[in-house]
Amino acid sequence: MGDMTNAGPVGGRRGLPLPSIPKGDVIASYETYAEAQQSVDVLARADFPVNLVSIVGNDLKSVEHITGRLSWGRVALAGAASGAWFGIFLAIVLLIFSQRNDLSFEIAAVLLGAGFGMLFSLVSYALTRSRRDFTSQSAVLASSYAVVVDPEQANRARNVLANAGRGTGTVL
Repeated sequence: MGDMTNAGPVGGRRGLPLPSIPKGDVIASYETYAEAQQSVDVLARADFPVNLVSIVGNDLKSVEHITGRLSWGRVALAGAASGAWFGIFLAIVLLIFSQRNDLSFEIAAVLLGAGFGMLFSLVSYALTRSRRDFTSQSAVLASSYAVVVDPEQANRARNVLANAGRGTGTVL
């Protein structure tokens, strides 16, 4: 068994807080994360204690953008590329620890990595082809973003944002 001296009651490390929804006053609400982030930047430039500020995303939604169809060629190319990256890593390790002047083993590592990457990708695609025949990118997005501040500093933060003309969102 491993050393459990640092483990907390739910498997985390002692002394590190578990993630939780921040407590405080919502001083502004924005439609985009960039706008909320800009407000925090305004507070930081005004020497506001930003360690008392949080950005909270509300009404989370999982969004998957379809980027294209999968084909045997695309799968083979993507597999070869990812395998080649692994081969490059191995080639660098070989280069660091070898005493040779030629690069034959390193080139072979890249080519073998590309070959195995392509093979594994093609086999995986053949096994899942009927279930997923497209490529996509997934993201978790929020409908709105609230800037939350410690209650004792909320009025000061509102004043800083109001004086900076941060009218892009709703300053509360």
